[in-house]
Amino acid sequence: MSEGELFSDIESCLGDEHRFKDKVRDVVQDLEQCYRALEVVFQGMHRKKNKTSICSEGRIVLDDAKNKYKQLIDLLSDKQYYRYLHLWQGVTGKLSYASCLIVYLESNQLATRETVAEMLGIKANAENGFHLCLDDYLCGLLFLAGELSRWSVNCVTIGDTKEPLRIFEFVGKIDSGFRLLNLKNDFLRKRYDGLKYDMKRIEQVVYDLSIRGINK
Repeated sequence: MSEGELFSDIESCLGDEHRFKDKVRDVVQDLEQCYRALEVVFQGMHRKKNKTSICSEGRIVLDDAKNKYKQLIDLLSDKQYYRYLHLWQGVTGKLSYASCLIVYLESNQLATRETVAEMLGIKANAENGFHLCLDDYLCGLLFLAGELSRWSVNCVTIGDTKEPLRIFEFVGKIDSGFRLLNLKNDFLRKRYDGLKYDMKRIEQVVYDLSIRGINK
């Protein structure tokens, strides 16, 4: 094979690679759109919208996201998962958070990795194929704590003085759990550093309610 033929083959391979990545990115952009739609739905929390309505609307959007993940699964072979993981990892962390928030609003419970994976239409463990990686699940929990911290303040504004205490207890459990982990991921470590500020914010809300004689 001549040098010209060699580099011609390389150029062809690069072209195939770029076209394949573009297909993956198109699906990831659709997932980002799903998340933006969920952000709009979740704004109802801060305007005293019925939780049941929020969760119902949120699950409809997640069903759309589930279809997008199926498209990714159909595009990729098992061996390509880690090669292209970086393309969808960010949005998966955000959709993991959205799933966890819906579960909290429905039941005041912490969603497991298995539950979140099921809501997104993917697997929970690597050996089963396209899966929810642990970093994305943990990232979702930290995003959840941040959103609940914000909500604890707005709950008081809209007249709900019971929810901040539930949030305080719930986020406290998340904080206790993360204290047991030795985080290697730099992004997760930075997000975890923010958790202590989320806790302080919620503690301040609960304290203010206490000194005003509310929720005693």
